[in-house]
Amino acid sequence: MFWMWISGFFGMVTKFAEVVLAIKYREKTVDGTWAGGPMYYITKGLNMKWLALAFAGFGALASFGIGNMVQANSVASALYTSFNVPKIATGIVLLVVTGLVIIGGIKRIGSFTEKLVPIMAVFYILGATIIVLTRIAAVPEALATILTYAFTPAAAVGGFAGAAVRSAIRYGIARGVFSNEAGLGSAPMAHAAAKTDHPVRQGLWGIFEVFIDTIVICTLTGLTIMVTGVWETGKRGAPLTIAAFEAGLPGVGQYIVAIGITLFAFSTVIGWSWYGEKCTEYVLGSKAGKMFRYVYLPFIVVGSLGALTQMWDIADTLNGLMAIPNLVALLLLSGTVVALTKDFVGVHLKAKKKGAKT
Repeated sequence: MFWMWISGFFGMVTKFAEVVLAIKYREKTVDGTWAGGPMYYITKGLNMKWLALAFAGFGALASFGIGNMVQANSVASALYTSFNVPKIATGIVLLVVTGLVIIGGIKRIGSFTEKLVPIMAVFYILGATIIVLTRIAAVPEALATILTYAFTPAAAVGGFAGAAVRSAIRYGIARGVFSNEAGLGSAPMAHAAAKTDHPVRQGLWGIFEVFIDTIVICTLTGLTIMVTGVWETGKRGAPLTIAAFEAGLPGVGQYIVAIGITLFAFSTVIGWSWYGEKCTEYVLGSKAGKMFRYVYLPFIVVGSLGALTQMWDIADTLNGLMAIPNLVALLLLSGTVVALTKDFVGVHLKAKKKGAKT
């Protein structure tokens, strides 16, 4: 949890920079929409086509991990734990419904999910807040435990004896990046389509995203797991969070998590199919991009049946490969980000002074 906070703190800066660059170097497509992301700011800002191709190639591969198999695995585990639904059944149904959206063009399903996700997010945050508040006396001890085990090897209970600090850093940072995608280069592809009057204004939304995802929601989840005591049960992944919510809100907690994970994961699977398709198109052309959809779908079933540890290891490895070209570009283009930020601040200061005089 502590190292997720660290990841989130620096991730706010990283997400800000990549969103600013995505708006700065985006291009208008033939259909009138905007297209952007690392491929564009690496090519146009650095004139390094090979690095842009490397990012796009790794991005296409990463979509099978973070956006596909891990999500399917979480849904299958949650539904099996809460409703005893066979994992193979979950994988097949998720494949069919996703296929209807990304291949069949049935956007109503995606639109319906987009409307439900914010509602479920509210229920999730509210549920976690209630659990934490009703056990507020246990929060100081939970925070002390988090800080202690961030720097001190944990006992065998709930940890990795002798290697807990290294594991806490490695997995904390990885899970932090997974939660907010800062530095991966995926979010800028979506932000590039935004209507905004200045790159920095959109970049501020990137900061907000990371703060809500990692600092607020992940902290609430972590505290829920700690104050209910289920962190010592040996459970992992979705079943651990379900156990925490059920302990804190008996009778309804497990359903909040199971339904929430299903909706969140489904929307993520659809979103990452688009990221993967765009990366594939950049490397191999539009025809290959459309074929990507057919390759993408079967891995949903693979993910639903796979072992949790294997799914996360694959996702973390591919995330790292995807992040490297993007982080190199962010470092080399940092001067552009600083210049745009100064311009934005200067314009607003002038506007405020002018408003004060009038």
